[in-house]
Amino acid sequence: MNPRPLIRIYSPEPLLGRPIELARGIFRDVMAGRELAWRIFTRDLSAQYRQTYFGYLWAFLPPLVGALTFIFLNAQGIVRIDTGGIAYPAFAMMGTLLWQTFADAMTSPPQALLSAKNMLVKINFPREAVLMGGLLMVGFNFLVRLALVAAVMVIWKVVPSGTILIFPVAVVGLLACGFAVGLALAPLAGLYTDVVKALPMIAQFWMLLTPVVYPARTKGLAGVLATWNPVSPVISTARESLTGQELTHLPAFFIVVACALSIAFLGLVSFRLAMPHLIARMGG
Repeated sequence: MNPRPLIRIYSPEPLLGRPIELARGIFRDVMAGRELAWRIFTRDLSAQYRQTYFGYLWAFLPPLVGALTFIFLNAQGIVRIDTGGIAYPAFAMMGTLLWQTFADAMTSPPQALLSAKNMLVKINFPREAVLMGGLLMVGFNFLVRLALVAAVMVIWKVVPSGTILIFPVAVVGLLACGFAVGLALAPLAGLYTDVVKALPMIAQFWMLLTPVVYPARTKGLAGVLATWNPVSPVISTARESLTGQELTHLPAFFIVVACALSIAFLGLVSFRLAMPHLIARMGG
């Protein structure tokens, strides 16, 4: 028996005037696009590592190289960083690996939209599948990096405690924060590729303003930046949950994650509303 075809009904009435129907439509297309999202993920995964010598090592080579720079500076006494009893190499590597996950989630929606440009113009399908395919790639790269995080904890004898149960929640929060930022930029990236080109530079500068390779400060300009940087409590909570340290930013963490989830939903709404106009522009 053949499945019933998906029927789409177009109305001149603005979607914002029917918020419940809009939310249902987003959920319906997310569910309908699961199989296509998986196919997009497997295609991109094969293309990303097919012609590379190091293969999956590229998932954590960039953050590893970034951490080694600060590890060298700390070992030579050029900078002195107190990590509260944790070996600095472990502290820096965990921070950069977690940050790379956030950066990947942030760049995923614009890059996914750009890479699927030809398909979006020619084929009618649930557009959310493109976003989900990119998010699956981010999750896969995180799982690869998680093996390195485990190795770091073993080598430098970082003993976790009961706080490690918070780590999955912290990772989801980290992904939500990055995805919310990227989703907000996705419509603009559909019009101007400058957004995709600028995001790596923005991420690199943003990392230096975030307690990734140093503990969060409480005084001076660094303290102000750490306090008002929305990623700071998320990175700190994720790392503290791994290392067994006291979770010093837990209230701020939940506030930031709640805001990120709200922004992500609003981003999905704006993405859905903007896609017909973006496709018309891209097709032209």
